[in-house]
This record gives sequence, structure tokens and C-alpha cells, in this order.
Amino acid sequence: MLPETQLSARLIEIFSAIQGEGLNVGTRQLFIRFALCDLRCHFCDSANTWSVPKDCRIEQTPGHRDFETHSNPVPASLLLNWVERQNRPGLHDSISLTGGEPLLHAPFLVEFLPQLRQLTLLPIYLESGGHRPQQLARVLPYLDLVGMDIKLPSVSGEDRWLSHAEFLHLCDQASVEVFVKLIIDRNTNPVELQKAAHLVADVNPKIPVFLQPVTPVAASKYPVLPPSPEQVLAWQTLMKDTLKQVRVIPQTHKMIGQL
Repeated sequence: MLPETQLSARLIEIFSAIQGEGLNVGTRQLFIRFALCDLRCHFCDSANTWSVPKDCRIEQTPGHRDFETHSNPVPASLLLNWVERQNRPGLHDSISLTGGEPLLHAPFLVEFLPQLRQLTLLPIYLESGGHRPQQLARVLPYLDLVGMDIKLPSVSGEDRWLSHAEFLHLCDQASVEVFVKLIIDRNTNPVELQKAAHLVADVNPKIPVFLQPVTPVAASKYPVLPPSPEQVLAWQTLMKDTLKQVRVIPQTHKMIGQL
């Protein structure tokens, strides 16, 4: 059995909302947002997840934003109780593990996810930076869908090409659905988009790819400007020379006032 310290999670919040990105866009999900991230993307809209807060926020009634606070870290048994309270029959389409970077909690997830699936009978969706293949391999048997980022250096300031390739290959080889998300801004380097397209195609050209125009981040020390309509059209055309599915979807949850 894992040590007790590994059976506790460091959380930011739990809440019920409409998914605004990727393959599940528009569906109702129960979000478990984990603390900590080892990336520092220029466009990050969740910088509050980079460290561990003293307390986490737990929604009491799905969608009501009636949060209560609890101390970190959170034992698995308590987290399961909170999920059960939120999981009204027929309301949620899946559970989203988000962050931060959830895979930094891989030891906890290996123990927690089988219990979560048994409790809710819901599909489990992992949102990840796509750069921790070793941790992914441990958690993959308990996942139904993976949404992974490919971090374009010209946009994010991160360079993780080798890890991304290994991460995506693991997903494709497992019995798990996967899609790729790329944040694009006005300074996106088209050469990097071509490289990303070939990375995906070398694994499986049928994997869906989502181009997500950046949402401007207030008070960022880096200029965060969305691409022009002409740029988006040109970049989708460029990637579709290599890939089957390239969709353009912004952060729709921001448009409808969802968390």
C-alpha cells in the first residue's frame, strides 16, 4: 500500500460546469482541479494552480457556486464524499481531472481513480500538458479520454517535443480516446505548427487536433494577443495538409461566464 501522504491530494477546487474546450465542449462535467504545475506557459489562465494553497474550494450544490473551504491536503475518502455529493443522477457526462498538472499526483490517482469510477460510473477525462509520459503510463488504465497540449515554444515559452511524442504514442496504443490541443496567438510560428502536425501524424493522422486562439491574460508580463482571422484560416489550412481533423474552437466557457 502507498504511504498515507501519497493518498492525499492537493486541490484547488471541485465544481460542476460546462466544458468549454476540446472534444467535450458543451458537455456538463464535474471538475476536480489539482494544485501544482511544473510548466510556466506565457498564456496560462490558471497561474493560481502553480503552488499549493492552504485551503481548497468545494462546491456544495452543482452549478450554484456555493463554495466552502477545506484544508489541504485532502484524503481520498473525503474527496470521494465530495464527489458523491455533487454527482446528481443524469447531470454529469464525465469527470474532468484538471489543474495545474494532474499527473503530478500520479501515485494518488492510481489509488483514487478505480474508486472514483466505481462510485460514479462516469467516464474519466484527463486534461494534461502532455509532457509527463512516465506518470501517464501509470494512470492510463483508469482513463477514458485524454486531452493533451502540444506546447508551441513561440506561444508558451516551453519546449517539450520529445515528451509530447512519447505521451501521444502511449495514448494511441492504449484503449483510450485522445485529442490534441494547441494554443495559438498572434506570434505563433507556422514552422512549429507544421512540426506539431507531423508529430501527430506520425502517431495517428486521425487523432483530432484543436487550435485554440489564446484568451488574453490580464497583467501578464508577456504580450498575449489573439491571432487574426486570416492567421487562423491559414494555419488550419497548413495543418490539414497533414491531418484529418483540425478544428478551431476558442475557450467557449469564458464566453458564457463559466468558471
